[in-house]
Amino acid sequence: ADVAGCGPDTLHADFAVISSRVSSRFSMFSRPGLAVVVPLLLVLGGCSAPRIWPFGEAEGRPAVPENSVQYQCNGSKRFFLRMLANGDAWVILPEREFRLERIASAPGRRYSNGAAVLELGDAASEASLNDGPTIAFSGCKAAEKP
Repeated sequence: ADVAGCGPDTLHADFAVISSRVSSRFSMFSRPGLAVVVPLLLVLGGCSAPRIWPFGEAEGRPAVPENSVQYQCNGSKRFFLRMLANGDAWVILPEREFRLERIASAPGRRYSNGAAVLELGDAASEASLNDGPTIAFSGCKAAEKP
């Protein structure tokens, strides 16, 4: 006993109509459509992305990474230093970041990872950072916090 308009043939026909409407509305998500939509979203997303890199200028002054100290060095060089809870140091340079372990047997406050060496003065207001022949920061002074 089929109710008018509710038989299996009617349901199949209704499904065919609905699925064709849905597929025509979402044709932009087909493979050729995705080839246009995805790059467009990536380009537009880059246009409005906030600047989070600490080495750019933000309203006339550099942004400082959270829980770090900025060091101004000779030759207008600078880096950021974050002291970790375990006593190690985290160095933030424009092109990379890396961890240095405290050298307990060294006099003063020295940190190294086998390549880079950081030396801090008594009150950590002075520092030097050397990473072989490629990086040399000397005469570094901790910048005043804004």
